[in-house]
Amino acid sequence: MIYLLNIETATTVCSVSISNNGELIFSRELNEGFTHAENLHLFIEQGLKESGIKAKDLSAIAVSKGPGSYTGLRIGVSTAKGLAYALNIPLISIDTLQLMAFAAFEQVQEEAFYCPMIDARRMEIYTAVYDWKLNSQSAVEALIVDENSSTKFNAYSKIYYLGDGMPKCKSLLETRSNAAFIENIYPSAKNMVKLTFNKFQAKTFENLAYFEPFYLKDFMILKKKDKI
Repeated sequence: MIYLLNIETATTVCSVSISNNGELIFSRELNEGFTHAENLHLFIEQGLKESGIKAKDLSAIAVSKGPGSYTGLRIGVSTAKGLAYALNIPLISIDTLQLMAFAAFEQVQEEAFYCPMIDARRMEIYTAVYDWKLNSQSAVEALIVDENSSTKFNAYSKIYYLGDGMPKCKSLLETRSNAAFIENIYPSAKNMVKLTFNKFQAKTFENLAYFEPFYLKDFMILKKKDKI
């Protein structure tokens, strides 16, 4: 039996799943803001109990590596690394945007292009483009969406836009003949199952000592202004 624990905390969704030989046997998630610190370990404990297994039965730990929220990624990755180290089992990582593209293709089953968008701030998004086989067609980037930058998507045939960053770009993109939109696609551990099982079989593991989240942008700490 190959039991994999999947952790997804790249956005406001706190999500955990467990699979057995590539089949989902447990899923729990909550999207009520950044509640990862309060709920992640609780969801993991519930998952092990409801799946009827113990932590020592796990074959590997998998985590969504970003891009996304600094806090969410830090919590998810540190938890995944801690468990993998304590249990002496491999660590698997999944690109968060690729995960969203996979979820979109699973839903529509169309040989098209997929553009996941994670809300960053103001008019900025984290985004990339994938084909239906999940091959990357553009580099992951932090993009400020405006009339000029949005023309980059004209190069594709039919392209699906998705994710929580999509609504603020929709008015710029919906006039294009190649544009289509998918609602309610977000990073979820339940969609990691096939991807992580494939990586486990291929023995595509991370270096536990050096693996870090893919923040994409440098973390900035803003200091409070002195009171006058």
